[in-house]
Amino acid sequence: MTIATAALALAATAPARADVLRLDDDGFVTRDAAAVGANLQTTWLELITPGNWWNDTHTWSGDASNMMITPQGGGCFCERIPAHEEDGAIGLAGSVRHMTVLQAFPRKALRMRGGLGPLQSEPAEGVLTITLKEIDGGTRILWEYVVGGYMRYKTAEISKAVDGVMSQQLAGLADKLGRIDDPEAAEEPAQADDLDAEEGAAGEDDAEAAVETVDPEPVIESAIGEDFLDDTGDGVRAGPGNRF
Repeated sequence: MTIATAALALAATAPARADVLRLDDDGFVTRDAAAVGANLQTTWLELITPGNWWNDTHTWSGDASNMMITPQGGGCFCERIPAHEEDGAIGLAGSVRHMTVLQAFPRKALRMRGGLGPLQSEPAEGVLTITLKEIDGGTRILWEYVVGGYMRYKTAEISKAVDGVMSQQLAGLADKLGRIDDPEAAEEPAQADDLDAEEGAAGEDDAEAAVETVDPEPVIESAIGEDFLDDTGDGVRAGPGNRF
């Protein structure tokens, strides 16, 4: 399979949704989130059991039940390739290392390094960070994949395909746990309505100032996820140079 064919095949099986936050000539950042009606413990245990929710289409063996994660530093996100006899020859089992675990923080964060799918054949590296945050009625899952380095794909094309596949895997996990409405996401339209009301009551200059005060910070500056940075539970920011 050629590089172009692999990209097309990946795009064909990916959902239409795209949340590509950053796109450069040598890399990209994708992010997605979902809220589920399960507590942190249940969500964590399901997260580290990808054989229950990963999509069969995006495996080398064709069966997601062969996928497994060893949730410890240096652990493997691996896939077993079952032995098959062919033309009378004795079957030989194989395996695939999809990613290496960098950090496994139970009920809080899972971070792994590796190029998924067709990116495995490229020098480019990817870091997948999945964070869990307790919310009303369940858990919010933030899923982010940062890819950088030389690759033979056009990043504008492969980024959309990879983002779709990442969203598909998150959807599988969320559906397994039971998806719910995200209360944090529901707050955003209300804030926008309040801003519109203020704009109607205030003068044009005041309205412009109000809009400026609520402009979000560039997403690039928080590319590893605000949930991971802020939700430590002890007031210590878990950024570079601190606990993590």
